[in-house]
Amino acid sequence: MGLLALKMLMSRRRDSKHLCGQIQARNRLVTSVVKRKISSCQHNNNQGCKRVAFSGADLPEDIWRHIHSLLPLRDAARVACVSHAFLRSWKCHPNLSFTRKALGLNRIPRQSDVIARDLTMKVDHILKKHSGKGVKKFRIELHMPVDPCYLNSWLQIAAELRVEELAVVLPSTCNANDYDFPCALFVDDGCRNAIEHLCLGGCAFHPTAGFGYLRKLRLFWVHITVDELECLISKSPALEHLALKYCYTITYLKIPSLLQHLSYLMVAACANLQTIECKAPNLSTFYFSGRQVELLFGCSVQVKTMEMRCSTQCNTIYNACANLPSIVPNIETLSISSVSEVVNIPIVPVKFLHLKYLSISLEGNGAFSPDYDYFSLVSLLDACPVLETFNLFVSQDRMKHDSVLGDPSSRLRQMPEYRHDNIKNVRIIGFCSAKSMVELACHILENATSLECLTLDTIRAFSIDRHIHKTGECGHIGRHMIREARKALLAVKRYIVGIVPSTVKLNVLQPCKLCHALAA
Repeated sequence: MGLLALKMLMSRRRDSKHLCGQIQARNRLVTSVVKRKISSCQHNNNQGCKRVAFSGADLPEDIWRHIHSLLPLRDAARVACVSHAFLRSWKCHPNLSFTRKALGLNRIPRQSDVIARDLTMKVDHILKKHSGKGVKKFRIELHMPVDPCYLNSWLQIAAELRVEELAVVLPSTCNANDYDFPCALFVDDGCRNAIEHLCLGGCAFHPTAGFGYLRKLRLFWVHITVDELECLISKSPALEHLALKYCYTITYLKIPSLLQHLSYLMVAACANLQTIECKAPNLSTFYFSGRQVELLFGCSVQVKTMEMRCSTQCNTIYNACANLPSIVPNIETLSISSVSEVVNIPIVPVKFLHLKYLSISLEGNGAFSPDYDYFSLVSLLDACPVLETFNLFVSQDRMKHDSVLGDPSSRLRQMPEYRHDNIKNVRIIGFCSAKSMVELACHILENATSLECLTLDTIRAFSIDRHIHKTGECGHIGRHMIREARKALLAVKRYIVGIVPSTVKLNVLQPCKLCHALAA
């Protein structure tokens, strides 16, 4: 009996695999036929012939709907004209994304009112034809002002459909108070409100209650008070993802401990924000960009990944080294960007005991401060006993530090008392001939006993958009930095190549002989 049962099971599995293969092959055939029919319809229409309709392959209705749901809104509308099955599926399309691109509306100078009128007509037409079944995503992304009455009527439909994802993104150039998001349509009464993802941009938002199912909240250019935001957050216990950007009315952000599921927090360019108080125990990722603020994290907060970009104030790295070990003691991945450092890294009093990945970005306006000592970063590396990856990115148009080539007889500083036993990969992007930077590279080679790879990038190739390499052209680099890159190559040959251990791979990126030759 056991053998018989095993044979029957294997037979069913073979039949199942065969059926799956048939379905996949049939889907590929359907896609091919649909494309041919679309091309045929377009050709026949251009010739003035009668439209030919495609009846579709013999597939169950739910498979047709699934295939159709994978298409963007505009493509879904196009194929609906060649298949009765797709026409029925079009009326039940689960993702209603009304953007200018999806609706085929191009920007016309001085005629934004015409575009707005066409947009409202198309959106109204689609919503009237839709069956109202199975809608999960509802997105309105506009680039021009639209009558609030239309917006309210569309959101009334979204509320009745009980959508799971709702996005209303209005032009950031408009006053956020021009449109008040109708919170009353989505009152959390346990019946109408099923929103899990909410994204609002360019409007006023004055919630008086929470969203019981809300897991992801994104607010951009939104006018909301401190008390309203606190009320919304505290009454949305399922929240997992919170992102705030360009919300100028927020001065204090308070996240209570009852948000047990919150794992991601992003705060960017909230110019008037002064304090972030977070007690969410499972917060693991924190991204911050803007003016430096006071961070009040509860002792139970378990932040593992953190990125900080302070674009207006100096000494971001210095302050991070002094304060972060006690604020986020469990940090494992840390990225810090600074536009100015006038104080060198001191001996860090408290260590980053769990930090494995560290990225430092020094983005100078013109030339990075010549008073900054790159070699002082050695004390920061010493404060990270389990560090495995270290990236240093230096962006500048001129190098004003003292070059190591200026006085060949000068000795390089050494700190043999600092050992880095776990560092495996190091990248210095924007490597130059600055004496303190060469000293840093030599120190790493001599004291990182587990080092496997050292990359010295003299042209900031890692900062260039990856797509540019598809054109066969390199990114633009000024004459001063091309000349400095050549000095850096000479410094590498003179001071670094000779001390590279046999177990370490040295990568040196230099200017392109074709793209960077004429600018020299």
